[in-house]
Amino acid sequence: MVTTVQQTQQTDEQLAAAAAREGSDGPAFLTLLDRHRERVWRVCYRLMGNEHDASDAAQEVFVRLFLKRADFAGRSKYVTWLHGVTVRTCLSMRRGRGRRQRREITLPATELEQQVTSDQTDSVSLSLDLNRMLETLGDEDRALIVLKYVEGYSYQQLSEIFGLSVSGCKMRISRARGKLREQFPP
Repeated sequence: MVTTVQQTQQTDEQLAAAAAREGSDGPAFLTLLDRHRERVWRVCYRLMGNEHDASDAAQEVFVRLFLKRADFAGRSKYVTWLHGVTVRTCLSMRRGRGRRQRREITLPATELEQQVTSDQTDSVSLSLDLNRMLETLGDEDRALIVLKYVEGYSYQQLSEIFGLSVSGCKMRISRARGKLREQFPP
């Protein structure tokens, strides 16, 4: 109990250092997992577009975090590093999914719309519309938009995650927003 209380008071960076020393899934790694599970899943859901793929991606993220727990060097905040791993994992899985889906038959948008029942809330409809809009963007542009406007990342944090300059992030986000405005006028 004392260890748990001490760990909940530690910063993510302190816990990451302790997790790297633990050698297995000890209490520090489990505390990090509990702290970030929901946010990682939410980012995965926004990037992957559906619950099933998001769950698979989140699980893969946490496996990678476990295997690479000693790789966190502390050059940025732990959560920035964590979301970098999350984005790279999701982008990799989306590329693999894209190759697979080209060989599969998908439902046309009209059939998908018919599956949404009329008694569902407007928020579900809005979420479906937003996901459909985000699907028109490239994978990295989608990730930039999601992390900037849904997760509230600064341009500086985005530049660290994507390995771009701050101005490069601003330009890519501006172009992605322009593309969305062209395809979906108000």
